[in-house]
Amino acid sequence: MFSSNNSVFIDIVASVLSYAICHSVYELQQIIFVLAKGHFDMHLRRKIFHITVGLVFMLCWPMFSSGRLGAVLAGILPGVYTFRLMLIGIKKDDKLIEKLDGRYRDYRDILKAAMGYALGIFLASTFYWRNPIAIAAISNLCAGDGMADIVGRRFGSWKLPYNKNKSLVGSIGMTFAGFLASTWFMYYFSWFGYIKETPNMVLKLFIVSVASALVESHPLSTKIDDNLTVPLAAMLIGSFVF
Repeated sequence: MFSSNNSVFIDIVASVLSYAICHSVYELQQIIFVLAKGHFDMHLRRKIFHITVGLVFMLCWPMFSSGRLGAVLAGILPGVYTFRLMLIGIKKDDKLIEKLDGRYRDYRDILKAAMGYALGIFLASTFYWRNPIAIAAISNLCAGDGMADIVGRRFGSWKLPYNKNKSLVGSIGMTFAGFLASTWFMYYFSWFGYIKETPNMVLKLFIVSVASALVESHPLSTKIDDNLTVPLAAMLIGSFVF
């Protein structure tokens, strides 16, 4: 058992290392974008960032202590990193809104989306630290929601009857991307002894992914912000099925 002072030191070191690892992944992505010029537009770059940030930070969770401080720091870091890069981008690029495919009307919409993303990860980490509900919430927010948009834009000609801005293939892509990411992290955290993987847990993760995709496709999610509604829905459904 770690002492209080040791836990604080461990969490501080874990925070620094996690931030450095995430930034290294981000810089590697930028190199790839430059080398593959013309293959990654601004929208695709944004979605790749959306997918990777939360998942990379979740990969670093085993470095933190099991206490509340570890959970809070691990939950705050993705938001801090996201806001830092976003503000740098806004300052350097006055035409950022135009490059984001018209999804955002002004900088307030970008801030709202970033806030939802950061808050969703923070709540999942803080209240469901290293358990299946946190895994499902963050996996469906990052991998699921990110893949829904990427797949839907390219192959989503068949629109959903209740939301013409969403496609069937996008919702299917979100379900399976969120589910596969959730399952992978289930085995990852099981390897560290935080949870015990079972076929029943896999089924429950799939149920949460389906529910998250349904919530993301609902028109209300667009009005509120699916970066927040998706993890909240995953946490709510997860609290019932797990």
